[in-house]
Amino acid sequence: MAHNELLRPKGGVVALVPARAGSKGIPGKNTRLLAGRPLLAHAIAAGLAQPLIDRVILTTDCPEMADAGLKAGAEVPFLRPADLAADDTPMLAVLRHAVGFLEAAGWTPGVVVLLQPTAPFRRQQDLAKALE
Repeated sequence: MAHNELLRPKGGVVALVPARAGSKGIPGKNTRLLAGRPLLAHAIAAGLAQPLIDRVILTTDCPEMADAGLKAGAEVPFLRPADLAADDTPMLAVLRHAVGFLEAAGWTPGVVVLLQPTAPFRRQQDLAKALE
């Protein structure tokens, strides 16, 4: 059995990338380009590159961000309701919504990883350490 298989939690690992449309500080920041790619694409790429992560899902309220997420390789199985996309919406509510959707679709992850687009310089070795 491979080392990664020994570490894999029952139910699997989902990486959730939250990207709402209503940024007040920098409008449209999650789709702004950084090194030629939308900011949210960096978070998605980090999740896709990590072998311990089974699924990378973008949670957004915005069809344009959903399109950018799909182009970057994320799953976008739902659009987040507007009441979970306000400035003061707690991240825990956003995560619960996404996990609830996955559970209703028949898959309950064992671990949830939050990959915020606003932290594009995360290193793969740090992500791997956190998962291990």
